[in-house]
Amino acid sequence: MMRKVLCVLPLIACLVTGGARANWEYDGEYVGSGYYQDDGRRFIILLRGGISMAIANMKNDIGTLTSEYYYNPNDGSIISAAYYDTCVNCGDYVYAGIADVGTLPVNKDYKEVSFIGGMAIGWVLPWTPQWRFQVDWDYISESEYNVMPLLNGVVPLEGGSVPGLSVAIRSGGVQSTVTTNVLSAMAIRDFYDGWQKPLRKLIPYAGFGLGYADSETVLNLSDLYGDLSSSVDLQNFGQLDDFGVLQFYRSTKSSSNLAGIITFGFSYGISESFFLDSGFRFIYVPKIKWALGNEDGSRTRDWFHAENMLYSTFLFGFRWEF
Repeated sequence: MMRKVLCVLPLIACLVTGGARANWEYDGEYVGSGYYQDDGRRFIILLRGGISMAIANMKNDIGTLTSEYYYNPNDGSIISAAYYDTCVNCGDYVYAGIADVGTLPVNKDYKEVSFIGGMAIGWVLPWTPQWRFQVDWDYISESEYNVMPLLNGVVPLEGGSVPGLSVAIRSGGVQSTVTTNVLSAMAIRDFYDGWQKPLRKLIPYAGFGLGYADSETVLNLSDLYGDLSSSVDLQNFGQLDDFGVLQFYRSTKSSSNLAGIITFGFSYGISESFFLDSGFRFIYVPKIKWALGNEDGSRTRDWFHAENMLYSTFLFGFRWEF
């Protein structure tokens, strides 16, 4: 009996002096004479969601688009040719000439809030566990861009009865939306010392990446001021109603861009494989376009675009490292 106990003692001593490690916790190997070596590599799954604030400069893409106007010298008012043709008490108006509506600036820049959700898969690098590389997908939900008038500014008139006349013109109204999907490759640095992430502590991180952004816009254009309905160039993009006003078709447009991303934030380890993750992500998209389309979508005309779109996002999520 004593001999059996003595045989078991070495086994018990080994169990006490060396803590058991499950296979999924450490991706390592035994080297030499039984020495365990963990190279730090991990597989990552990340789920997250949050809020996005988008800002951009809005630019006119109409190109040359002329419209005729009439001018009242008594009060300085101006109306489009379409309104003049249906006007009953417009005897004091004189022909003011032709203006290029396409030179008018967009009246309002883009500044909207929406929701963002996404996921990522990646790897913690072996031998350098402070670095992880991820493939990320982010979906920025629908946000609106509504402005009336769309175009607003002072333009010169040519060919009218009043030489050298320049007038303030307002044109069009817009109800529109945009959604964006971003697929990106990210490099992220976790700032801690050692081979294993500390638990119950905030671990700061920062990263950067490049991606592919696909944005879809929906455009509903209205001719609120009557200066677009008389344009021959726009007749294919809507139908004239009983009052001679062009009712534009609802139009969609897809824009593809390279996107730049930077991120920073903190993670907090609940266990060796589960982390809370929160931080900021900035996504830069060079250009997103809105366009008119004809009835069957076979023909389009660019109308305006968002230039230097910046999505500033705050995200909270859960990260698993296996």
